[in-house]
Amino acid sequence: MPPCILFSFAHPDDESFSGAGTAMKYGAAGVRTVLVTATRGERGKTGDPPVCKPEELAACREQELREAARIVGFDELQILGYRDRELADAPPDAVRQSLVSLIRRARPSVVATFDPNGFNVHPDHVAISRFTGDAIAAAADPRWYPDAGDPHIVSRVVWTPPIAAWEVGTIERLDERPGADFVLDVSPWRSRRAAALRAHRSQHLSVDRCFFKQPDTDRVLSLEVWRQASGPPLERRPSHDLMEGIA
Repeated sequence: MPPCILFSFAHPDDESFSGAGTAMKYGAAGVRTVLVTATRGERGKTGDPPVCKPEELAACREQELREAARIVGFDELQILGYRDRELADAPPDAVRQSLVSLIRRARPSVVATFDPNGFNVHPDHVAISRFTGDAIAAAADPRWYPDAGDPHIVSRVVWTPPIAAWEVGTIERLDERPGADFVLDVSPWRSRRAAALRAHRSQHLSVDRCFFKQPDTDRVLSLEVWRQASGPPLERRPSHDLMEGIA
């Protein structure tokens, strides 16, 4: 199998805020990219003016997610379908089994998810980080779900950094910031990254505020930053390759 990166997030648009550039960069190099999204974001905003009725938001956001995933070029998208803003209350064993099955089938070298504080302490972000870490450990242990495939050890786990994606364009000497363990140049895919963000039409208020109303949108869209949670030691920080040290 070709190498694989698995992105594990909570809501439609999380992947476009953090990860789209990385997925396109490595997808262009032949790496398989897989996205799992835990909810359909049905309790989010509908836009101003609204793009749909509140009761239509789940279906609307799913279609937006599928369009963004198409633009990015993810090889696979899996939607778990848990309730938005209630992910922390999802049954742990069911979530674990779903994620373990996906990890063992996709066999990722790298898993990318939120840091343990969910970047902004959103309870769904915190929950998917917790569930993902739990599943990574379980996927390596043959005693968990023996019918879910052969055990798999993930070589590296990366988290969203303590730097907002929309702030990277304004930070000088980014290499000196703690938590900026990987700084990736994704400038060749800048326009597609912008298109993926714009695909989330119902969320245009936050998308515009965070990305398209920034003083240097081009630089913001040209860089993605990750923090190393586990994996082979890095020769220097920041590294410019998520696959550094992985055989």
